[in-house]
Amino acid sequence: MQLNWRIISGPTLTTATALLAFLVDRQFFPIPNPAPLFVCVVALVASVSGIVSGLASAVIAVTASALFFLNHRAAPGYDPSDLARMLLLAATAGGTALITGLLRQKWVDAFAWEKKHHTTAARLSAALDHVGIGIVLLDSDTRAEFINRAFRDYFGLSDEQADSKPPFIALMYHGRDTGAWQLPEDELNAFIAKRTEMIRTGDSTPLNINLADGQVLRFICTALPDGGRMLSYTPVTDLVRHNDDPDSSDYVRALRGSDRSLAQHLGAAE
Repeated sequence: MQLNWRIISGPTLTTATALLAFLVDRQFFPIPNPAPLFVCVVALVASVSGIVSGLASAVIAVTASALFFLNHRAAPGYDPSDLARMLLLAATAGGTALITGLLRQKWVDAFAWEKKHHTTAARLSAALDHVGIGIVLLDSDTRAEFINRAFRDYFGLSDEQADSKPPFIALMYHGRDTGAWQLPEDELNAFIAKRTEMIRTGDSTPLNINLADGQVLRFICTALPDGGRMLSYTPVTDLVRHNDDPDSSDYVRALRGSDRSLAQHLGAAE
């Protein structure tokens, strides 16, 4: 079983700090009280390695401080003030390890959730770029947060324009300026005003949009819980053209007439 280097590194650092403090105190100059240094080391360890490593480092820090205090006493043993200081150090070091470790765990969980959310959003964005339906996601201020590949192709929108998160009205003006819609010029302003009002109110009534290249898109606005809007542009060119074909209309009416004749024959048979 492999050991976690983060868990080992914390107690190792605390032990090394304690040994260094003993060495400096004996060989170079006396150190009054290394307890604040130990608390800082415990906080560092807990922030890097977590609660378990932080608590282990706190135990080492308290033990090293006890030995350090004993080494500086003229008489053996501890007096009540020494015990009070040791208890205070134990509470401070343990509390520091717990609080810092919990904050670290909270940060790690938030980072993991953010990473998972970002990965899901990236996969969804890639999937929507491969469908033939134009998709636009607007925020509560009607600014485009996402524009998929199909919409960009339908309306000749460059990647730079789409990625700049333009407001919906800018998309409408782009369609007008590029002549994307199959509409007379005197009807464009009314068309833009109608579409803008639909977005503002969240009107989900389907609307067929005729493009200048002959394509027909069915536009639907869906209101989202956060106040945003999802706009979908479904290609229905073949369906509309089929319904407009006189031959197909005659065929449908013939079928309906056949159904009525069949119903009459069945009634007579009964």
